[in-house]
Amino acid sequence: MAFTIYDASIPVFQQILSSLLGIIDKAEAHAAEKGIDVGSLLNASLAPDMFNFIRQIQIATDHAKGCAARLAGLEIPRYEDTEKTADELRARIRKTLDFVASVEPAQFEGAESREIKLVFPWATYEFTGRRYLSCWALPNFFFHATTAYDILRARGVPVGKTDFLGPL
Repeated sequence: MAFTIYDASIPVFQQILSSLLGIIDKAEAHAAEKGIDVGSLLNASLAPDMFNFIRQIQIATDHAKGCAARLAGLEIPRYEDTEKTADELRARIRKTLDFVASVEPAQFEGAESREIKLVFPWATYEFTGRRYLSCWALPNFFFHATTAYDILRARGVPVGKTDFLGPL
């Protein structure tokens, strides 16, 4: 069986989104052990001009659900971006995991050449599905997932590479 664009996307999103659930658990445990408010970790960023942990999770989930929907030719689920707590972030991640799991491999038929157009106030990007996945969706997803991990690591949460990789 050939390796497909589905194989290159959905299982990757599932693996890393699941790992994000685990690092949130570790952040809560660390906060409880150190007697600090977990909110201070969730609202932390790596630099003053960077998004905080909460926003990194929101954007990572946006890239996962957006990519799955665009490649399958589906409507992208809309989330309100109102999460403030660890439980709300976990719910968002689980909702995203449920969505990407609902997308069937057959829905990706022709996804490699599907035209994807992203319109932003500052630019418009046009891709084939293959190029969208490899040059936009996956790099952005990993950037925000990694930054979320790095924020917690920089704040002393004992997470390592196996926590980032999650269940294999």
